[in-house]
Amino acid sequence: MQLYTYLNLTREKKQEVEREISFRTECGLYYSYYKQMIQAASIQQGLHGLVYDNKTESVRTINILERMNVYQEVFLSILYRILPIQQYLEPVYFYIYTLFGLQAVYVIALYVTSWLLSGTWLSGLLAACWYVTNRIDTTRVEFTIPLRENWALPFFAVQIAAITYLLRTHLQPVQERLTLMAVFIATFLFSLTWQFNQFMMLIQALALFILDCFDMLPTAKVMWLYIIQISGLLLVCVLQFFNSMILGSLLISFNASVLIARTIQKNLKKGGLLNRLGKLILHVLLVLCLTLLINKFIKKILNLESDEHIFKFLKAKFGFGATRDFDANLYLCEEAFGLLPLNTFSRLSDTLLFYVYIFVLFFMTVAAVIIAFWNLSGSNQVQFMEKMEECTVTLKPDAAYNLIHTILFGCLALSTMRMKYLWTSHMCVFASFGLCSTEVWKLTLKCIHLYTSQRTRVIKYSVPIMTLLYISYKFWPGIMDELSELREFYDPDTVELMNWIKSNTPNTAVFAGSMQLLAGVKLCTGRTLTNHPHYEDKNLRERTKQIYQIYAKRSPEDVYRILRSFGTDYVILEDSICYERRHSRGCRLRDLLDIANGHIMDGLGENEPDLKPSLYPRFCEEIKKNLPPYAIHFTRVFQNKTFHVYKLAKHK
Repeated sequence: MQLYTYLNLTREKKQEVEREISFRTECGLYYSYYKQMIQAASIQQGLHGLVYDNKTESVRTINILERMNVYQEVFLSILYRILPIQQYLEPVYFYIYTLFGLQAVYVIALYVTSWLLSGTWLSGLLAACWYVTNRIDTTRVEFTIPLRENWALPFFAVQIAAITYLLRTHLQPVQERLTLMAVFIATFLFSLTWQFNQFMMLIQALALFILDCFDMLPTAKVMWLYIIQISGLLLVCVLQFFNSMILGSLLISFNASVLIARTIQKNLKKGGLLNRLGKLILHVLLVLCLTLLINKFIKKILNLESDEHIFKFLKAKFGFGATRDFDANLYLCEEAFGLLPLNTFSRLSDTLLFYVYIFVLFFMTVAAVIIAFWNLSGSNQVQFMEKMEECTVTLKPDAAYNLIHTILFGCLALSTMRMKYLWTSHMCVFASFGLCSTEVWKLTLKCIHLYTSQRTRVIKYSVPIMTLLYISYKFWPGIMDELSELREFYDPDTVELMNWIKSNTPNTAVFAGSMQLLAGVKLCTGRTLTNHPHYEDKNLRERTKQIYQIYAKRSPEDVYRILRSFGTDYVILEDSICYERRHSRGCRLRDLLDIANGHIMDGLGENEPDLKPSLYPRFCEEIKKNLPPYAIHFTRVFQNKTFHVYKLAKHK
């Protein structure tokens, strides 16, 4: 609840346009559909406007419910309309409060997961405190409220808590069925609210696969979890009007392959060490081959290309050849998709989280390796058996799952900074569990020959309490200071632009520009766009690359022809893009366009040998000189320190 209050206070705004432009990039696009549903004459008309939308992409009618994960906006808008709260609460605050309330569910889920693993509420309290004090690295909700992951991650945390409970031993049949239902509901809601759900659940499926191969989880429960993932994703596919990107996901192909392979290989977990290793290698190869075959077959049948940019990005990121692909380079040059910065670990260390996490991770990983070897070997040595009895206490199935989960998502976070929020929140759970675990301290003290049951009990409670006191002493004053400070979002140039568009352009006007800015144009003015930030569509990616020629070295005739082909009436040029300095040479948007067009980049530095000088100057610079070749097609109608708006002539 402290997190809820703290984050809520930072969003106070005075004017509607100021509130709306604070929803930057894709956040503004998603919120615009909530606003559209609220302002519709009826719920039916609002839904019809989403299913047959012709304002998000000019000269095209698209199904928003199929293309984007906006069912949460639809549900909230309907709830707002039917509840008697309109005179007490503005739509924007209903939206914000709901989302922050969901973050409270997130923290509760982390609390419960840690409690389930350790058996003490103190562990849950420590996990929640670590989450709040490390909020810079555990959540982005403070700055990007409508972002899809802020809706999805609370459900993902609930799902992890339910899986942790499911993997407990000695559950009653009724308890198991109810827990499976909870896992299914959480999986479904997670999948419904985030377009990248399939990649996160693929990592989760890999964790289950690894543990099942080493006989560290009950096979029957693992099979149920595979089925739940597939069924949840297929249900979302139906709700999204059979979205082909879902059907062609690697998750469905992988899970189906595992289920088929387990049917073919009956005696996978029988035999000696060498026998089982051979079977295991064969099983892994069979699953991989089946996954690739099934996925390739589905994509061939559906002619699916929506996610090809992701694989191009991954191929270039991990060094499998350089690329000139504009979309792949657009991701590669963004800091969010780069490696996790080292200063992240120093911030996490300030709260002692990282130190505790590494200690627990090392201990649990060693235990897992020993247990995996034991399970594969089937050894009957008495001394080894006695040692394993100690290890199995500290690595029950629920702990084993959370161990592999944190390792795999840690690798994801290290490789891609944007995904760190999936790891750091679970890091809080895993570290607090280890610090409050009787088994962890018992084995640690035995290793250094200091074990007594009383000493173990004292350390189990005293160390977490001292950690909580340290965190409170060091960070509580800072949190109180921030609570007393109301932050104000200030962007007068964008406010001026939006007000001008609303006052001086027709409602049917079509605007071209950067996809980040156009999301705000749609939200604040309701005008039609040529492109937008939701990038999971091949046609839209091609369209965006064409629109971005306004920042390339192209002739005014070419740019005019491109813009008019998408029905553009006005084009917005941004100095921050045209004269960009945020990225280094080779990663500026104009550089990416030059490389894709085969042109030499601006400025000092090397160019690839086959790049040629362009015959034309850069469009966004040259148009401001108002020379005749440009003036015949473009007329400047608005200008401030940041933006330049040009109206396109309508030649016969």
